[in-house]
Amino acid sequence: MEGARGKVVGENARVAVYVPAPGDTLQGVSARLLGDASRAWRIAEANGQSWNPQAGKPLAVPLGQGHATGVNGDGVQTVPILCYHRFGSGSSKMLVAPAQFEAQLEWLARNHYKVLRLRDLNGFLAGKEPLPQRSVVITIDDGYESVYRHAYPALKKFGFTATLFVYTDFVGTRDGLSWAQLQEMAASGVIDIQAHSKSHRNLIERNTSETDAGYRQSIETEVRQPRQVLERRLAAAGVQVRHFAFPFGDANELVLESLERNEYSLGLTVNPGGNPFFAQPYMLRRTMIFGDHDLDDFKARLQ
Repeated sequence: MEGARGKVVGENARVAVYVPAPGDTLQGVSARLLGDASRAWRIAEANGQSWNPQAGKPLAVPLGQGHATGVNGDGVQTVPILCYHRFGSGSSKMLVAPAQFEAQLEWLARNHYKVLRLRDLNGFLAGKEPLPQRSVVITIDDGYESVYRHAYPALKKFGFTATLFVYTDFVGTRDGLSWAQLQEMAASGVIDIQAHSKSHRNLIERNTSETDAGYRQSIETEVRQPRQVLERRLAAAGVQVRHFAFPFGDANELVLESLERNEYSLGLTVNPGGNPFFAQPYMLRRTMIFGDHDLDDFKARLQ
């Protein structure tokens, strides 16, 4: 097999010892011994995060399932979810400069971080699927047109994906994304389109004029309608909406009940921190990345 011409010199039920040949790659070794090139991260972690096998130097190749919960002798693994909003120049801290964003992606790539799709967390949160220690999820809120101009090409450049949370009243208005742009990004596989409510109202703040029944109906509309609209308008790209980012990061029991009733699997706040396997799936933490964060700030928030 290309990229894996070496020899297995020892093996038991848990680990194989593999001696690489010249030109071997971890992806090739993973495809040969683990049946999936994307599991190369497991070999890297077992060998001190070394991604460049040396010919003749043995590699330990873990064959078992691994720690599906991320619990080991060093502690409990947590997965950070990063949250961006807009891209461009300006004084607002919500604006991340395109060069700044690209530098952050380049740092993730250079340090062998695995940028996951948000849905990849489902198995981990159920305690069934291990994830690389250097895992991270990138999310973007609201649906500004600058995502198409700046974030989308940068993510493509590095082979990364991101989840874009859109509130549907914003699509096609002012500086919001168009349906054609959403369609293109979703079809590319680079951007996963998910729900950020209908109108971006704070879901836990009840208007003074709202009755109990009116507030309950409003919450149901804010949760149900974006899923229906996004799946209908982006059907050609195969969009399935199962994740919901709360406007302003806020949710209450009524909101969470509506998420469950409408068959969402994940809900996201803007409370900072990482997510262990036992995190509440409807209250996942996210760490905001602002325009006044330099690369050291980014690394600190990531780690």
